[in-house]
Amino acid sequence: MNRTVDVLVVGAGPAGLAAAARLAAAGAGRVEVLEREPAAGGVPRHCARPGFGTDARGRPLDGPGYARRAVREALRAGAVVRTGASATGWAGPLALDVTSPAGLERIGARAVVLATGARERPRSARLLPGTRPAGVLTTGELQRTVALFGGRKGYAEREYVGRRAVVVGGDPVARSAVRTLRSAGVEVAAVVTELPYATVSFGSVPLLTGAVVTELLGRGRPTGVAVRGRDGRASVLRCDTVVLTGDWIPDHELARARGLPLAPGTRGPVTDGAFRTAAPGVFAAGNLLHGGEPAAVAAAEGRAAADAVLDHLRDGHPGGPSRSVGTVPVTVPVTAVGPLRWVAPGLLGPEAGPLLVRAESRLVRPVLTVSQDGARLRRERLPATLVPWRSVRLGSGWTRGVDPAGGPVTVGAEGWEE
Repeated sequence: MNRTVDVLVVGAGPAGLAAAARLAAAGAGRVEVLEREPAAGGVPRHCARPGFGTDARGRPLDGPGYARRAVREALRAGAVVRTGASATGWAGPLALDVTSPAGLERIGARAVVLATGARERPRSARLLPGTRPAGVLTTGELQRTVALFGGRKGYAEREYVGRRAVVVGGDPVARSAVRTLRSAGVEVAAVVTELPYATVSFGSVPLLTGAVVTELLGRGRPTGVAVRGRDGRASVLRCDTVVLTGDWIPDHELARARGLPLAPGTRGPVTDGAFRTAAPGVFAAGNLLHGGEPAAVAAAEGRAAADAVLDHLRDGHPGGPSRSVGTVPVTVPVTAVGPLRWVAPGLLGPEAGPLLVRAESRLVRPVLTVSQDGARLRRERLPATLVPWRSVRLGSGWTRGVDPAGGPVTVGAEGWEE
């Protein structure tokens, strides 16, 4: 079956739902959201903890409450949200093949918004040796299991989660994993992190800093993990569950299938400040661009991308960020250098715009620099500390003076203390 919509949004997480709500409310026509999971809301619907803002009465929202509100807002605005519907490939520049319980169909659109999010790297991608025992989970898998089956007794019967766990990682996501395990009645033996310092508090749980998990032990289920400490000594932590946290990678399969260039630092599709990709009419937003951001940041990007889509629909503009006006390129590439892991967006237009940057390691009050063609455009010391698990927003003044006809722009850091 072939049919068309005005805007097709792929992914019903915070970014996709926020984009759909704004587009539908602004009269963009038929706005349809595809979600491959059986329920909409994205990762927050599995995060049964506060920290997702407040409701209309000022009461704190947990993840499921935040997800339900995001879905309601999209539906009330007039968007169509379809669950269990997977976009399997491209059938044209702005058309996707979709598989759902209703069968196979081909959906064309005037604009496509990719909001497919990110995931944590599993054991195989981290090259952890072992016999592939059961009970090795990412934080997302752990939270989904908790949401589906409840307490530890339910897990033990299904051999999902055991009685004693080791958490690998040291950022706020690891703390969330510890909370989830404890709520399920699972003892947390230790948190193991390669970082040389404690980034967040884990309460009474032992924290091994500067340590690396070198092997998963056991067959069937884990019996422990081999750990190498900062002094080089090896030891074994006994456990029957291992939770791998952090180390995000975008769900970029559709972006790659479309041939979109990927940013070297994030592995998400390269966009400009208006969230346009290299393919005309295809936009991208949220954690697909840079995994690990809070839901509020992803939702804000979804709304910003919706504004750009509205301009695209209104003007009928055929161009993407790589188009040119005469012989002058409209955008120049932006890259991170030195101790900075990535910078977004990956392209800058002739108008100054904000940047998001993330550090590779902890940088205390660094001096950030923006340069182009050997000339320094901005040099300023930040009053805050940069950490590897949160990005920092630099205002539009940081890119003022960029020559759209010039060479690549680099963002670096100097004068920091780790």
